[in-house]
Amino acid sequence: MTGAGSASDILARLRETRPLAGRKVLILVENLPLPFDRRVWHESLTLHAAGAEVSVICPTGKGYERPYEEIEGIHIHRHPLPLDARGAAGYLLEYSAALWHQMRLASRIRRERGFDTIQACNPPDLLFLVALPFKWFHGTRFIFDHHDINPELYEAKFGKRGFFWKLMVWLERRTFRAAQVVISTNQSYRQIALTRGGKAPEDVFVVRSGPNLEKLRLMPPDPKWRNGRAHMVGYVGVMGDQEGIDLLLEAAREIVLDRGRDVQFVLVGGGPAMAELKRMTADLGLSDHVTFTGRAPDEELFSVLSSADVCVNPDRVNPMNDKSTMNKILEYMAFSKPIVQFDVTEGRYSAQGASLYARPNDTSDMAGKILSLIDDPARCAEMGRIGRERIETELSWAFQVEALIAAYVRVMEKQAQGGTRAAPRPGSAVRPPPAR
Repeated sequence: MTGAGSASDILARLRETRPLAGRKVLILVENLPLPFDRRVWHESLTLHAAGAEVSVICPTGKGYERPYEEIEGIHIHRHPLPLDARGAAGYLLEYSAALWHQMRLASRIRRERGFDTIQACNPPDLLFLVALPFKWFHGTRFIFDHHDINPELYEAKFGKRGFFWKLMVWLERRTFRAAQVVISTNQSYRQIALTRGGKAPEDVFVVRSGPNLEKLRLMPPDPKWRNGRAHMVGYVGVMGDQEGIDLLLEAAREIVLDRGRDVQFVLVGGGPAMAELKRMTADLGLSDHVTFTGRAPDEELFSVLSSADVCVNPDRVNPMNDKSTMNKILEYMAFSKPIVQFDVTEGRYSAQGASLYARPNDTSDMAGKILSLIDDPARCAEMGRIGRERIETELSWAFQVEALIAAYVRVMEKQAQGGTRAAPRPGSAVRPPPAR
């Protein structure tokens, strides 16, 4: 591996230099439990290695029901949430419950352990409401870790603008205004922070959701996933309304029924649209050709990805997906898998030559491109090599550590200097810096 070195090497250097020694960090997450949320888990371990004491508030989830546990030095506080939200009333209930629990637990953590910095990870763009009292009355620093662009997400979910879309825009603006430093997941999000958010360039840091290659395990292909079929297509992600699984199922119908190809589709993940997608699968006559695993443990996920011939990302082409980096793409690349996806800006930036790009939302073109890869193993191998190389040399978590630490150094210096001091040179906190 070139450039940054391994994640273990980076964390070892952080443990030696301890650029965040004495700092106490509270991370707020609303939509996924830890350590299941890989991005936030990587951030937590990195901050801990840099010398900070890290507490996290997050929801419970399947396999993560304990209200409190300490894992690898990270204090994890979990709270219950209502079932997966559907519609405005459902989201109101979910977010109201989350805010109450997060404020309750934040107050408890401050009494018992203390914190000087809050990092809020959206969605929703409501967590600044938890951070503001501590910022106003206790001088707590506030970092916004921008995971989703919620105005675009709302429009993708509900297909319209209106009052609630305007509310999303207003809440996003308030979150940016409250944050002293912003962490963006890619350059598109950074541009939003600079324009809609009005942030200064020196206060916005790009920290991509890169996989930790040391935590991923390549496994021998397991024939059980193929269900006796010649070929297998894999998908990993949320089963929601906006993820485009319905488009993937339409492409699968064409591949299996119209073109008569012997292909099994294995879909890993859970979400609010699972039951509806299973009904659609049955209505299309695909029940024996599509496997829904539900939310899977790592071993099962790694087995599926190691067994797939081709992996897919069917996210619709819309403003939300065009600007968002999908973790599934990076995971596919880490497992050296060729990819088919619709043509979106950040998806193309991440995958480059590791993917084929179907015409926007064109299921027939997606079906054709999937079959073109299934029929060309040599091309699949070359695309897989390209993807893995990009992860190893540019996109893995090891290359994100420098910017994350720089963001924390920046927020400390801003408060100490009244917001007037220039941002630290990227790489000054971690040596040697990655070659970018």
